[in-house]
Amino acid sequence: MTTQPPQLSANHPIGRVFATESNPNTPDTFNFWTDLNSPVGIGTIIKVTVKQPSARNFGNKTAEQWDIYGIVVEAKGYTDLASALHDYIGADQDPELADQAPTLRPEIRAFKAAVLRMEPEEPLQPVPIGPVYLADDDAVLTSLRMDEYVNKDRGIPIGVYVKGGMNSPIYLDHQFLLGPEAAHLNITGVSGLATKTSLVEFLLKSIFTHYYPEDDDRGVAAVFFNVKGPDLLYLDLPPVDSGVLTEEELAVYDKLGIPPKPFENVQYYAPYKADGYNLNTLRTHPDLMENVFPLQWGLKEIFEHTEVLLNRDDVDAKADAVLSLIEEKVVRKRDPNYTLGVTVTDFHHLETWFSRVIEEMEMEGKKEWHSHHIATLYKVRNRLMNITTRCKGLVANNDAISDLPWGNFHKNHIYVVDVANLEPLAQDLVFTRIVSKIRELLEKNALGVERVVIFVDELNKYAAADGGDTYLKRTLLDISERGRYLGEVLFSAQQFRSQVHKRIVGNCATGLYGRMDMDELATPGYSTLSAAVKTKLATLPKGELMVRHPHFTQPVFLRFPRPSVMRGQDGRNMYPPIQDMSFEEAMVWRLRRLDRSLSAPKIKAAIAGINPDDVLGRVNEIEQQQPDDVLKELTNKLKGMPTRSNGNGHGLKVTPIFTLDDDENPYDVD
Repeated sequence: MTTQPPQLSANHPIGRVFATESNPNTPDTFNFWTDLNSPVGIGTIIKVTVKQPSARNFGNKTAEQWDIYGIVVEAKGYTDLASALHDYIGADQDPELADQAPTLRPEIRAFKAAVLRMEPEEPLQPVPIGPVYLADDDAVLTSLRMDEYVNKDRGIPIGVYVKGGMNSPIYLDHQFLLGPEAAHLNITGVSGLATKTSLVEFLLKSIFTHYYPEDDDRGVAAVFFNVKGPDLLYLDLPPVDSGVLTEEELAVYDKLGIPPKPFENVQYYAPYKADGYNLNTLRTHPDLMENVFPLQWGLKEIFEHTEVLLNRDDVDAKADAVLSLIEEKVVRKRDPNYTLGVTVTDFHHLETWFSRVIEEMEMEGKKEWHSHHIATLYKVRNRLMNITTRCKGLVANNDAISDLPWGNFHKNHIYVVDVANLEPLAQDLVFTRIVSKIRELLEKNALGVERVVIFVDELNKYAAADGGDTYLKRTLLDISERGRYLGEVLFSAQQFRSQVHKRIVGNCATGLYGRMDMDELATPGYSTLSAAVKTKLATLPKGELMVRHPHFTQPVFLRFPRPSVMRGQDGRNMYPPIQDMSFEEAMVWRLRRLDRSLSAPKIKAAIAGINPDDVLGRVNEIEQQQPDDVLKELTNKLKGMPTRSNGNGHGLKVTPIFTLDDDENPYDVD
């Protein structure tokens, strides 16, 4: 007859505390044993309840029971066997005969637990001998001190605790996740198995749902930097195929009060490719282009970040002084004593200004201009004018700007900036300027939202501990150290936490750990974890994480469902990016975004024979102005523009092979 394991519940003891002289209990840790059929394992939260000794009630205390909450950190099992040789002889040297022994040796499961909380907390004493129970939802809430903020509507669900057959919600305190008490979150784990990006997407959905949902003035927006292929390019689309949520995952969403839907408000930004008119992103399928916008900056936007673009070993203090003069007297305030009659608004005008300054010096035989040597001016000129070549597609020669909606950020909106296909120098510029601009507007309370979550993946690359000092690393460090006061919150991820700048990860109040590499776990940063916890971290399945949070006295393991968004590779397969468009096709597409009724043949006729750079400049202006009659505005702006020459100085007019009717549109982007 088979013995059935007992049905366990929070009211049924699963073990008992014990203590020996060689293995005593302390106020921090205690030992207990359980039945062999017990569901207790590493990471299980348990509760010890005994009658409150009268002597512990002092002052006005009237507690009737003493509750001790703990989490299992070590496990071992043993019998009364003194030596393995005894068992070997007792089985007649045959493993098959061992189970036929007339008397089975008693076996014990013994566990060591770290104390999470005591109620009452004073006086702090060793854990007493008493029955051990599995923690239920209320006990989990109390043991992790989540009751202190969940009851004040500050809880942000991050997943569920599933040990011991439980399914209890785990909450983070938004004052310690988003500020102002503490802030920032860091995720580490091996690539592909730690589900770092999935956790950020799920957690952000939870934040959007639970952070002051009824108060429009207490808003959170997010800026995501997409640095890996199609990873973050389909956040507004539902999952498909194997990405569809299971019934179990939907149940978790329901328990945590989070709608299992994709993000409703997402805008995507990407620079142009070097040609200046094809977007440098994988999200170019016609069905998905409605919320995709170009990212292009001019001289004013990047001038204060020239340090990112210029070689610091090449630009000395003298060149720095010239750069400061140009920014202060020529670009920003436009002092007539320095501008020489040139209004510098873009790189074309800057080149004109340099030419005029140098020409004036040469004509007058001067070697210095406002105490700056001509050689330094030449040097700065060469470095600045080279920026548009090195960052072509992102930095424009003209003043046609396409940027994030500064001052008009909205609650629960995500702004995805795709830098996956950019060169490292351009990536650094994008990161630095956007993060700096967010901080600047938050300081002025002029961004449009109270707080902004900035997600940066691959921190091992951008803030390496052993790398040189870079402008981007200093920017990330500045966010981590004082961003919580401003509402600038850093969510970051990497494979190896030990190889990231210590002050950046050290300032992250919340730490998440997915599947870990054993070499990483052997580094000093994980020395406080027990060997059993390290082994568990090295074997964690997808969807499980260990979390550290200021309110939790010990790390806790939890499970979270996959985000209800389309995975990057699924999106790329379902919505493959289109081939690069010709110049004419690109102009048709851009103008028809402003007015869907425009005829492609009419647009192509209006730009025929005109220099593409001139056309591109006028189209950029129209996109910024958004006039009522787009085609009329285009025609007026192009009127009088020189046409392309056939080599003899005469305008070259090409007669079309055939003429399309107005209602025919071979380049329809509907």
